[in-house]
Amino acid sequence: MANLIRTTALIGALAGLAAPALAEDVTITVWAGGSNDSDSYRIEAIEMAADILSREAAILGEELNITVEGRRDFTGWDEFKQGITLGAEAGTAPSIVVTSHVDIPPWSQAGYIVPIEDYVDLDAWPLNNVYPNLMEIASYAGTQWGIPQDAESRPFFFWRDTLEKLGYTEDQIDALPDMVRSGEYTLANVLADATKAVEMGIVEEGYGFYPRPSNGPDYAQFYQSFGGVLMDPESGKLVLDVAAMTAYYQFFVDAVAAGVTRQNHLGTDWNQWYKEVANGRAAFWHGGTWHFGRYATEGNDDFWGTIQFSLIPAGNDAGSANTITQPLVYLVMDQEDDRIEEIASQLIAIATEPRLNTLHAIQSNHLGVTQAQSDVDLYRGNRWASEATEALLPYASAQPNHLQYGAFSEAMYRGLEAAWSGMQTPAEAVAEVEAQMRATIGDDLIVR
Repeated sequence: MANLIRTTALIGALAGLAAPALAEDVTITVWAGGSNDSDSYRIEAIEMAADILSREAAILGEELNITVEGRRDFTGWDEFKQGITLGAEAGTAPSIVVTSHVDIPPWSQAGYIVPIEDYVDLDAWPLNNVYPNLMEIASYAGTQWGIPQDAESRPFFFWRDTLEKLGYTEDQIDALPDMVRSGEYTLANVLADATKAVEMGIVEEGYGFYPRPSNGPDYAQFYQSFGGVLMDPESGKLVLDVAAMTAYYQFFVDAVAAGVTRQNHLGTDWNQWYKEVANGRAAFWHGGTWHFGRYATEGNDDFWGTIQFSLIPAGNDAGSANTITQPLVYLVMDQEDDRIEEIASQLIAIATEPRLNTLHAIQSNHLGVTQAQSDVDLYRGNRWASEATEALLPYASAQPNHLQYGAFSEAMYRGLEAAWSGMQTPAEAVAEVEAQMRATIGDDLIVR
């Protein structure tokens, strides 16, 4: 009888050991806005993270099968954001989205996204290594909603050959970034040099200063160059500085009057714009750090020998040299199953590890989000990533996470268009912007 009991017990134990853990099958969908082939790691990093998380589960004796389905084939940001909104309202939103940090306020208020801080330890590796200012950009109203997916900055560019023909020595050209940073070289110098370049026939009329041809965070930099502040840190309200915005508009009006910028420049085809600035048709322009790779595809295989870059120069004594970073962020969408939110958050944390994020940064010519990336061989060995990080990121600000900032930005650009095109004087354009902002933003606006 004792032998029978022992045999029965052994069979039971063996049966328990042989029984596999219940397998968990999970599908995580990732939508990445504003992404092309060079940005593929916005999705592929989540796929790599899924493999790591599954292997970790296996070591613990669990079977976690994660399928990652990604989409980035959107015709533009409008289609992407419309899809997110409709999906959120219908309960069919993707698990993870890669989008601008300025979407956090409206989407959090609408209940479309969940705080990532509910599912991950922000004080543990690798999230505790993310640049604090970038983490702050991915938060809103005291809550950490997302994690930065990449960083970038929006520098000012100079064509070296044009500067040489204007009389600058190689040493002076190399010193320009420091001169801009200190306020020795300002937007007044840009206008003067661009005017000379046109008058001397070095560049064609309208190509002395060649700004981006559509709205974007870049234009807020010029507002800051003249002392403008986007948001009051004490009250959290948006700020319209009348003097700064008038001076900002006046600079572009003066550029048109001097013949260094075309009056009909806004709306220029982006492909045309890239080709022209990459090959020296323009003397000075501004753009993003990711443009580095695009210039090469346009035929410029010697960036360092042909182009210099710096912060956006100061406009007057009230302002300073500056740049804006516009990090895209990973956000977790509200799901019916909290387990999906939990796994999505864990995948985002893993994808933030320095080696994984570096794959995206170098392939797409963006900047890293963690401090340790400067020690990763792939990042450290890339001259553009290393120098742009050091020269730009310490001085970068960001557009504010504010529910009404979209309306603020749009009104500011429409005012610039009106002044630039000659439809209104800078003062008239600013007065109209103020009226629009007061009507739209109301008590959330400070006018100085």
